[in-house]
Amino acid sequence: MTACGDNQFDAVVIGGGFYGAVIASSLKTRFGMKRVLLIEQEHSLMTRASLRNQARVHNGYHYPRSYKTAYRSRINLPKFAQDWPAAVSSKFTKLYAIASKNSKVTPKQFIRFCKEIGAPVELANPFHRSLFDSRLIESVFQVEEYAFDAQILSKLAHKELCEHQIDMRFATKALGIYPLDSGLNRVTLKRQDGEESSVEGRLVFNCTYTGLDRVRGEFSGLKTTLKHEVTEMALLELPDELNKVAVTVMDGPFFSLMPYPSRNLFTLSHVRYTPHFSWLEEASIDPYKRLDEYEKGSRAHRMLLDTARYMPLISDARHVDSIFEVKTVLAKNETDDGRPILFEEYPDYPGLFSVLGGKIDNIYDILERMEACIKPAV
Repeated sequence: MTACGDNQFDAVVIGGGFYGAVIASSLKTRFGMKRVLLIEQEHSLMTRASLRNQARVHNGYHYPRSYKTAYRSRINLPKFAQDWPAAVSSKFTKLYAIASKNSKVTPKQFIRFCKEIGAPVELANPFHRSLFDSRLIESVFQVEEYAFDAQILSKLAHKELCEHQIDMRFATKALGIYPLDSGLNRVTLKRQDGEESSVEGRLVFNCTYTGLDRVRGEFSGLKTTLKHEVTEMALLELPDELNKVAVTVMDGPFFSLMPYPSRNLFTLSHVRYTPHFSWLEEASIDPYKRLDEYEKGSRAHRMLLDTARYMPLISDARHVDSIFEVKTVLAKNETDDGRPILFEEYPDYPGLFSVLGGKIDNIYDILERMEACIKPAV
């Protein structure tokens, strides 16, 4: 039944990242919801984690220790490329290299793993192999993997929301969630100008990523433990020889180099130096406040020095900037590096869902879960 009134909706989506935007559109197009509201505390869509990441559309290669994560990426990458072609960048050669020491996977294991998940893989050509120090890199493979332009993706998502007549409220923060006797959930809101209000929804989706466990009210919080990390990715201008190449060295204390199309640069991340510090979710700690208060001393120089051991030409790269952001993952996946979705339901709050995805392609896993548990509106 469609809710009525200016503050009543069939569904309320909290969080205007990529996940929130797609979920809001899908509630209209897939589930027949008449009135859908999207709430975002920033002034536009996709300004935090959806923008400030490595912009990789995974194809499974990155997760040899988590078959499920790898296989789901193989299933989801073609869907993403088909649904958002204008935002997908594939005009680069993607290389995965296996280090001679300290790697958790051997070249034979990597090839076998790729075959198991059905991911294309072949030996890199002599030129691409020559980019690496052969004393430290045992094998180099060419694979198929994409990047995405988050700014284009944001514009496309906003256009889609407008076409489906999704109500959007920006510069508005969700404070709390309260179950009502009517079966709806009330969400209390506060605008950046201080104005307070509330809305009600038959369905409420909390897609606030780092803020997932901070929208409380009478809601007691997540059942799953989250881990937050303050991370740094270096933004680089590369020498000509590397300007059309992306690299990931597997699987240990190494680095990854990816195009960052929204700024026409490359990101360099490093297993040792990208995470600056981390903590388990605590209600008393605001992750974004902790990020704002952090001095943000860059480790880009150390990233470049270590990367140059394996790829000497990176020494000619120029560090332009660094992206600092809070990364949120499920604490239970620290050992296997998996990136499963979080899709929590609550018996005491019918229609309330908490949603978290570790990668952009996980959105299709979320949509499958929604189809399994949400009855279309009539």
